[in-house]
Amino acid sequence: MQFLAGNAVALLENGEQYFPALEAAIDAATREIFLQSYIFDDDPTGRRIADALARAAVRDVAVRVMVDGFGGRNFVASLLPRLREAGVQVLIYRRELRPLSLRRHRLRRLHRKVAVIDGRIAFVGGINIVDDFAAGQLHHPRYDYAVRVQGPLLDPIVASAQRLWRLVAWASFRQRDLQPLLAPPRTEPAGDIRAAFVVRDNLRYRHAIENAYLDAIGAARDEIVIANAYFFPGRRFRQALVDAAERGVRVTLLLQGLSDHPLQAYATRALYPMFLARGIRLFEYHRSHLHAKVAVVDGQWSTVGSSNIDAFSLLLAREANVVVDDAAFAQRLRASLESAICAGARELKPSDWQRLPLLRRGMSWLAYQIVRLAIGIAGYGRSH
Repeated sequence: MQFLAGNAVALLENGEQYFPALEAAIDAATREIFLQSYIFDDDPTGRRIADALARAAVRDVAVRVMVDGFGGRNFVASLLPRLREAGVQVLIYRRELRPLSLRRHRLRRLHRKVAVIDGRIAFVGGINIVDDFAAGQLHHPRYDYAVRVQGPLLDPIVASAQRLWRLVAWASFRQRDLQPLLAPPRTEPAGDIRAAFVVRDNLRYRHAIENAYLDAIGAARDEIVIANAYFFPGRRFRQALVDAAERGVRVTLLLQGLSDHPLQAYATRALYPMFLARGIRLFEYHRSHLHAKVAVVDGQWSTVGSSNIDAFSLLLAREANVVVDDAAFAQRLRASLESAICAGARELKPSDWQRLPLLRRGMSWLAYQIVRLAIGIAGYGRSH
């Protein structure tokens, strides 16, 4: 992980702030756009961004969109033909052919949410191209974050986007998509923030994001705040949090209360007694779906990205996070998380778990075992 100085990094909260900024950047593009997303849905938000990408392609901007084959199944059937007709280049990362398979390669998905416009501005975060309100199913927006980046950090972000595009194009025998970079990164200073771009892949950077978290947790002296949608940490991560709490660090976890994946939510709750017994504060967000993947440590170190703290993100998927070393940015993110806690979260106490019906506790234990078994079937042993 290499920190680069001289960046401007703006925090974007929810699609309400992210999608207008992304659309405006796309509409201002003149040369080249890369966009990577796990989900690109055919809903009002998806069609809005697709229309912006099509407009860019019509004015001869090279538009390169990559969507995951599992998360983007609806995209393949609906939006993909429209975009290609407009001149957008589209690649599908690992088309989903065997939905019931638990083989490891099938679970290696593109989970990144990255957009790069003209090599001068990038967006990195956890927000998919999907409606904040789940097409009217949610009364409050899905809670998530992204960052807008300008400055020297564009160098590794652009290189990563181009490298993955060329890799998938080559693997798909799409030789016509192996084009040179049209918009080199603009790396002149744009601000005063030190930041790093951290990816997880299956070759050189298999543990980069997890290690970034563990280094920050291990160095923490005052406070750790983690907000994470799908939280099922392995033994090393759990022990790092426990060690921090035991040396007097205030550790706060903001997790899903209203879950869109009940099995994983039940499995996560099986970890609650261990955390609560060691003084770690737990909050569940019930106002809407918590989809955030962010953290703040000691009011200085922070991260925003696509990586959950579970086996899927830390051991299998392609992920991308921005790590920021800046007190002002950390304070903005910390204040936003505090606002989310006050507006829509409920704190859990050790007595809350004890009061749960035996059946509920049993369901959490069973879900925990099922998730562990699935991780094992996918090819990962006890050490993870």
